[in-house]
Amino acid sequence: MRRNMKRIMALAVSMVAALPALAHAAAGKAADLVVVADTRVIDSGILRYFADLYNTNPTMNATWAVILTAVYGCFLGVLMDFLLSRTGLDLTSRKIVEH
Repeated sequence: MRRNMKRIMALAVSMVAALPALAHAAAGKAADLVVVADTRVIDSGILRYFADLYNTNPTMNATWAVILTAVYGCFLGVLMDFLLSRTGLDLTSRKIVEH
């Protein structure tokens, strides 16, 4: 009984492992996928710049994404600090007490 259970489990595992290969074989020959931004309908200059940058230079696009994310995070941090200080929560004079 135990021996049959091991065989059934081995068969089930091998079938699950073979599923991606079977799905790929059913689809036929794989083609390269190209993702581009459609710049034909963009009117704004800055949006056109970033769409063209996305299409032509992925490294520079990633660099801009990192820089703009950091700038936006700093802006939101300063804005929230200002809003919290206006409500009476001053986070600059916070004392940390550890036990």
